[in-house]
Amino acid sequence: MQDSPLADVDVLLFDLGGVLIEIDFGRAFAAWGAAAGVPPGEIAARFAFDAAYAAHERGEISAARYFAALRRALAIELPEERMLAGWNAIIGDEMPGVRDMLAAAARRWPIHLFSNTSAAHRTHWTARHGALLQPFRSVFLSCEIGLRKPDIAAFAFVARQIGAPPHRIAFFDDTPANVAGARRAGLRAFAARSPADVAAILGFSA
Repeated sequence: MQDSPLADVDVLLFDLGGVLIEIDFGRAFAAWGAAAGVPPGEIAARFAFDAAYAAHERGEISAARYFAALRRALAIELPEERMLAGWNAIIGDEMPGVRDMLAAAARRWPIHLFSNTSAAHRTHWTARHGALLQPFRSVFLSCEIGLRKPDIAAFAFVARQIGAPPHRIAFFDDTPANVAGARRAGLRAFAARSPADVAAILGFSA
């Protein structure tokens, strides 16, 4: 293993979806479209990461309230179980090499997780990917802390809870806005879309 380029970093902070596990909203659009008899492309065109979506991820509104807003936005009428099935279809498999990368990272740094997620997704992915969470010292979820990326306040809260100065935390996320928000909050933030990307930044192979 090569020397890490982050020798002055004390803590690693990881996003979940798009970095450690695969996420695909297209599966939700396909599931909802098939159930409603609407082309998936039309569902995709109507979907938005809107105020209701953000409120849901902050735990401010329930899945039932979010799905009601989503039905209106998508112009579909589906029962709750169909909405939930499509919603959970977004969550995919572990990305290749993720466990080896996390194990190697955890041998050198304390590692923590910070994910924007809803309560319904949390229930789904913790059941499906629970073993993946074992190396993490702590897990911060937007639906539990009431704050979400890319808000500076969200990163400041997480840094305080971890107990490390923001500039000593290296953060990895696949969303440019979240990387930018973390940098504004003072974290060392890096764009990463796979465990291999993270491993390259850390200076070792996944």
